[in-house]
Amino acid sequence: MRDRITRKLTTILAADAEQFSTAMTADEVGTFTELQAARDVFFKLIERHGGRVANTAGDGLIADFPSVVEAVQCAIEVQQELAAKDSALSFRIGVNLGDVICDGDDLIGEGVNLAARLQTMAEPGGVLITQQVYDHVKNKLTIGFEYLGDRRPRNLTEDIPVYRISLGAPRHSRTAQVWQEPDPFSGAPKRDFAEPDSPDQSSAQAAPLRGLDKLCGRRLPLDGTSRGLGMVAAGLFVLDLITGRGIWAHWPMLALFAVIALREGHRIVGRSEFLGVPLKMWTIAAFLFCVNLFSWQGALWSLWPIGGLALIGLFKRRGASQPE
Repeated sequence: MRDRITRKLTTILAADAEQFSTAMTADEVGTFTELQAARDVFFKLIERHGGRVANTAGDGLIADFPSVVEAVQCAIEVQQELAAKDSALSFRIGVNLGDVICDGDDLIGEGVNLAARLQTMAEPGGVLITQQVYDHVKNKLTIGFEYLGDRRPRNLTEDIPVYRISLGAPRHSRTAQVWQEPDPFSGAPKRDFAEPDSPDQSSAQAAPLRGLDKLCGRRLPLDGTSRGLGMVAAGLFVLDLITGRGIWAHWPMLALFAVIALREGHRIVGRSEFLGVPLKMWTIAAFLFCVNLFSWQGALWSLWPIGGLALIGLFKRRGASQPE
């Protein structure tokens, strides 16, 4: 008979040193000494914030915390202390809230894998967090957060919303800069993040507004598909005005705007929920309310499904907030 699998909901912190293999090739003893010093910082702060180290394979580290806030605060303090000590090694950190399998003291499962994949996407000296983590800490920490959009971590099948904690410019490992010849690993695929004050982003912000941005008077955080849907909705409205054969464009426009809101609502509003109810539930409720108004026959029937959606959203939130 197989032993029962033990699971738990926890916050996973995954960390890894930048270009560690390169640094070890150049200065094995010095790099190992720096790794030990960096680990001391990690261990001290992880214990201080109520976490524990689950795995320390190679130059990486996996830790878990019962508190999401403490995990993120630990990640911030680790990067700040390593920068203050001018550590020669620079670490990337990813933080995720997920359900994991307990294998003795070790943790395995999708929750751990996502934290590790998130770490590989971070900048040296940076911290990336998932949407679930952001929802828990956004109103509890005074640090800034930057929404990076939906990203697809390696080996995953779906895009996920990713947030970066504002800690300043990337801090690269000094030990990785000893190569005088071109870095033999420079041809490996890398994921680049533009800094807020980078020339590319500055020029993009300075570019004149076009299309849907010009129509709305500001730059909208929409992808190409959503922009196309918005332009179709605007075109239908103009066509309705030109034909003058009654008002009909509001129906297809309502459907198009509902699709845009479901896809991009969290980007436009900057949050994934409102008053404890997921933003997508609000979108569906608003859609039903508009259908009720557009087909008005003297009864506000949309209040019933809207109330049901609100209850579903609240029950889902309560269930997600309770650990197993």
